[in-house]
Amino acid sequence: MSVTRGRRTRALAAGALSAALLSTGTATAAATGMPAPKPTATRTSMPSMKPSRTPTAMGSITVAASHKAVKVGNAVVFTGRVKGIKAGSTLVLQHQRNGKWTTLKTTAAVNKNGTYTIKRTFTAKGTEHVRVATKSGTFHSSPVAVRVS
Repeated sequence: MSVTRGRRTRALAAGALSAALLSTGTATAAATGMPAPKPTATRTSMPSMKPSRTPTAMGSITVAASHKAVKVGNAVVFTGRVKGIKAGSTLVLQHQRNGKWTTLKTTAAVNKNGTYTIKRTFTAKGTEHVRVATKSGTFHSSPVAVRVS
C-alpha cells in the first residue's frame, strides 16, 4: 500500500468517525429535547517556525572546572563537550555580576570532536559563578562555582 493511499484511507476513516459522532450527538439531543450544539468557528494558529532558544532544544554545552577553589592569580581550566554546535564555533566564558551574565574576554573554539578547553586566571577574591556560552548567546552551560581566596 502506498503512503498517500494509506493517508487517504486514514483521512476517510477519521471523517466517517467524526460524522458518526456528530449524528449520534444530534440524535441524542433530539430524543432528550435538548437543543443540538451549534458549531463554532475557531481559529487554529499555525505553529511557529522560530527556533527555540532553550539550551536543550537543538544544542547543549557541558562544563567542568579543574578546581573548585583557587588562590588569586592561579588559573582554572574549564573543559566540556558540545552537542548540536559546529566545530570551529566560538565559545565564551561568562560570569554572573549583580544577577546578570557578563561575557569575559576569554574564548575558545569547538574542536572537531565537540570538545573545548578554556583557561582563566581570576584576580579578585570571592566566589565566581561562571558558565560557557556560544558567542551569540543562544546556548549556554549550567553554571559552576569557583571560590577564589
